Amino acid sequence: MELAFPWALLLLVPWLAAAWRMCRAARARGATFAGASARLAGAGRSWRARLCRALPFVALAGALGLIVGAAGPRRAVSREVRAADALAVMMAVDVSGSMRGLDLSEGRWDATRLDVVKRLFRDFVAQRPDDLIGLVTFGGFASVRAPLTADHRALLHTLAGVEIPGGETGYDAQGRPVSEEELLTAIGDGLAVALLRLKDAEPKTKVVILLSDGENTAGAVTPMEAARAAKELGVRVYTIGVGANGPTKIRVRNRLGQTLLADVAMTLDEATLKAIAKETGGRYANVRAPRDLEAFLREVSSLETTRVERQVYTRYRACARPWLLGGGALCLFAAFALTALIRRPL
Repeated sequence: MELAFPWALLLLVPWLAAAWRMCRAARARGATFAGASARLAGAGRSWRARLCRALPFVALAGALGLIVGAAGPRRAVSREVRAADALAVMMAVDVSGSMRGLDLSEGRWDATRLDVVKRLFRDFVAQRPDDLIGLVTFGGFASVRAPLTADHRALLHTLAGVEIPGGETGYDAQGRPVSEEELLTAIGDGLAVALLRLKDAEPKTKVVILLSDGENTAGAVTPMEAARAAKELGVRVYTIGVGANGPTKIRVRNRLGQTLLADVAMTLDEATLKAIAKETGGRYANVRAPRDLEAFLREVSSLETTRVERQVYTRYRACARPWLLGGGALCLFAAFALTALIRRPL
């Protein structure tokens, strides 16, 4: 048994004060309820007099019922301890300017690399309902978008809001180009931040899925320094390189404000991504089509998992709350109504 709104019990303070005053004034002339009995000459032992003396306590009982009902007594009806096979997975996703490339849209030029990655990561999360999954993004700097969590609905909501600084064309809402620093790539910082979130995770199998389409051009931690830290922590890093070296179509804005397709040279540092994976016991994959990334994520799903126990709370049932609220309101109404009736001249 527990209370949904325990702060409502603070109303017991004025209730106790009122109860003390009403008990003292129960026989005094002019009291809200009991004062009516003083006008019942010679009727001190009549049923009306006895009822009049009882009305303050009926009102107190009604107020008490309303207070307890407002606190919301309830009990959990679906509490359970459930064992699950789980991984601890941090997704580290590149959101630098090069993720505007349209090569993963397979000739339709309607989806950026980031759009495709988000869609496939969403499918991956849906297939791993028991895993603890978190999200780190990195461009010129790294940031935690979602810590390790089993609340995948909240995680997917966060993932949906991940965007490249400046959107598809590199300009903000006011039409100004975004800072060049935001469009750089801090691979080492992204990996280091993901490791900090994995360090104390409950599952023994801890994985970072690091996805980038460029080379390390920013950050305080080098990729290999972060890789050595991952090895010491026993964290495997699966690295994904998106695209290839060479021209890639992206959307650009010309001087007239028009959005056009243009070929821009992209540089993918596969050597560094391979070295990170090798150092940590993970694997590297080069992704040039959505199906390649989908197959790689299926491989990660087959990793060894850890048995963990979780308490699940899903639904509560109110305990006598309607009766308390209804009974309390009825007692108060009856007390005031009977007092008005008794005060009528005989």
